[in-house]
Amino acid sequence: MSKIYDVIIIGAGPAGLSAGLYAGRARLSTLIIEKAKDGGQIVQTAEIENYPGSLEEESGPTLIERMSKQAAHFGAEKVFDTVLDVELQGDVKTIKCENGTYQGKTVIIAAGASPVNIGCPGEKEFTGKGVSYCATCDAAFFEDFEVYVVGGGDAAVEEAMYLTKFARKVTVIHRRNELRAAKSIQEKAFKNEKMDFMWDSVIKELKGDGLLSSMIVENTKTGEQREIVADEEDGLFGVFVFIGFKPQTEVFEGKLALEKGYIRTDDDMKTEIPGVFAAGDVRVKSLRQVVTAAADGAIAAVQAGKYIEEHE
Repeated sequence: MSKIYDVIIIGAGPAGLSAGLYAGRARLSTLIIEKAKDGGQIVQTAEIENYPGSLEEESGPTLIERMSKQAAHFGAEKVFDTVLDVELQGDVKTIKCENGTYQGKTVIIAAGASPVNIGCPGEKEFTGKGVSYCATCDAAFFEDFEVYVVGGGDAAVEEAMYLTKFARKVTVIHRRNELRAAKSIQEKAFKNEKMDFMWDSVIKELKGDGLLSSMIVENTKTGEQREIVADEEDGLFGVFVFIGFKPQTEVFEGKLALEKGYIRTDDDMKTEIPGVFAAGDVRVKSLRQVVTAAADGAIAAVQAGKYIEEHE
């Protein structure tokens, strides 16, 4: 614990790796702490078409591999460890993990957020093979196919309407008999000729041979189950899940100002604690994409460097 880093980054997704690249390139001693594997949600994405400059046949893993190498090339160190507690006040911040304790002059929190899952058999196996949690990312892959959207809130209905630009039919599956979305959003959805609604229903199982091609749906009132099978000519359909996101901020509760679990920052990624920044999906923001996460990380690292200069 003798070394005090200039920058400690929590999380090695696009935001964290971008921050590591910028901090390392600025000759700041940098440590990235990641609990599992680099990439966060994006490593589950089979194809990426909307990240500027991405290669043909780009995937989440290939993009993250290059980001990781870049950050390491510019000197960012990395440890795989789980954060248990943090002390963010004062000139030196302390991050307590399972396997060690680390100290830094600044901290960039890029721990990300994860979608709330359906929790049914087959969901994990078909993620990226028919199951998606991001319409902006994957809608184009379902051009002229049928897709199903799970959820009934604002995000679910808005994403379902977005999907009608690509899919030939979009069916919203909701566990209740009415939507939770704002009335203005509902009115637009009900007028959309490409949208349908499956009320009082939940998905119990997702199935297929390599790609998602069938699912078991249960009526929440009667308990009756039925199987929905993909059109024979299509051979597959999409299921987009929008039942909420869970920011990875439990360890920061009581330490930072949170809004529905997300960390509040200004446009420079600064939190209310001097020297503590947040970047990517973990913070309050309107768009959660790889490109915005990378931008957040770059801004946070530059601002961390300025903070250090001002406090030397």
